[in-house]
Amino acid sequence: MIICPVCDHVQPEGTECDVCGKRFPVDAAGATPPVAPLPELELTPHAGGRDAVNAQPLPELDITRLRSGPDLPPQVVQDLELTRSAPTGDLPVAVLPELDTGRAPDDGVRTAAPLGAVVCRYCRNVQAQGLLCDNCGMRLPRARVAPVVVAGKPDADNDWMACPSCHTRGRPGRACSECGTRLVEQT
Repeated sequence: MIICPVCDHVQPEGTECDVCGKRFPVDAAGATPPVAPLPELELTPHAGGRDAVNAQPLPELDITRLRSGPDLPPQVVQDLELTRSAPTGDLPVAVLPELDTGRAPDDGVRTAAPLGAVVCRYCRNVQAQGLLCDNCGMRLPRARVAPVVVAGKPDADNDWMACPSCHTRGRPGRACSECGTRLVEQT
């Protein structure tokens, strides 16, 4: 079993954690290191095969043996529904004309992945590069979605401020959406 060093998630196999995405370290050879035997440990190898064991049957347990397997005759269940139906014969198969079984033709245009700093969804830490957050260690999103720019407001980022209590971004003069503290602009 593998235990993730970041979130303590236990999983049977894999190269990265299923929960947080932390990549597990791998040896250069990809094999486990050799284990040296302890000198004080008694080795009891088993040669293999089945050895005959002389054991006397207990007479008080012999009575409780139930008959099973080939000793019992098969019984017919009257209300049992058999899942096989009668043969239906040759039926015509109608093709659905509105069913699309293909894919759209490829136009060759690809959307470029957005680049730049990403924000951790757990601790709101802004980080320029890396897969894991430098602050909390959780996995960062792979691509950053470009911010929506409202036409006619070139300084839309300047209208926002951080809440003094919880540091959530909000508009000055309004209540914080997370903790309810009134956002007052410092002059």
